Amino acid sequence: MKWKNKLSWAGTGIFTILGVIYILPILIVLINSFKKKVFINKEPFTLPTEKTFVGMDNYLAAIDKYQLLSAVGWTVFITVGSVLVILICTSMCAWYITRVNTRFTKTMYLLCVFSMVVPFQMVMFTLSLIADRTRLNTPWGIIIIYLGFGAGLAVFMFCGFVKSIPLEIEEAAMIDGCTPLRTFFSVVLPIMKPTYISVGILETMWIWNDFLLPYLVLDLNKYKTISIIIQYMKGSYGRVDMGAIMAALILAIIPVIIFYLSCQKHIIKGVAAGAVKG
Repeated sequence: MKWKNKLSWAGTGIFTILGVIYILPILIVLINSFKKKVFINKEPFTLPTEKTFVGMDNYLAAIDKYQLLSAVGWTVFITVGSVLVILICTSMCAWYITRVNTRFTKTMYLLCVFSMVVPFQMVMFTLSLIADRTRLNTPWGIIIIYLGFGAGLAVFMFCGFVKSIPLEIEEAAMIDGCTPLRTFFSVVLPIMKPTYISVGILETMWIWNDFLLPYLVLDLNKYKTISIIIQYMKGSYGRVDMGAIMAALILAIIPVIIFYLSCQKHIIKGVAAGAVKG
């Protein structure tokens, strides 16, 4: 028992140190977001003092000078719209693939899984060209593109969960007169809630923090996301507004952290439920 206690304490200590290491960069960014630009480079690891403290000036500069609120609005719209479309379309697709066992559905499943292996860099230039020609270079059009890139993981997880749902439940619903669509939305969808939450969290964190796809696809004269705005804060000739960048990073980090912490209890449950069964 003593050895078990010692190992337990050692494990706790190691993971506490790892937790501090992971949190430390965020704390450093938070501390520097309240400092003057000069002292961010000179004293990045010290707490703000009366001499270095600037209050909310960096946050106001990020909002007013760089139009951060507009970027937040477009980022929220793209993230929420993309995640909703991915969840609905891929869950219905996974249900169809799992329940209709044909060569066509097996091919669809393999294509969805294969899409997770293809690097984005292989298709990004062609994708940018096609998006411009098909007028998908808007916040509405990029939702369709995110659906294509996010479908692979989502279909894989949803298919694994649907296999664990007893077929008798759906048969009973259809005997009672439910159409396939009503069976899905009234019976299957509520059962799939754990996987919905897990897939939603993963897709939200990816889309919210994504820089490359919006940068290549969107018309940057009209639409900019948070990641693009932060990149634009780096001026010409190496001039960088570090104060505004630190404030913008905090404003970009806080929403996704709150979302993740509020849903974290569902992640392991949903991933385990989405494992391949049967």
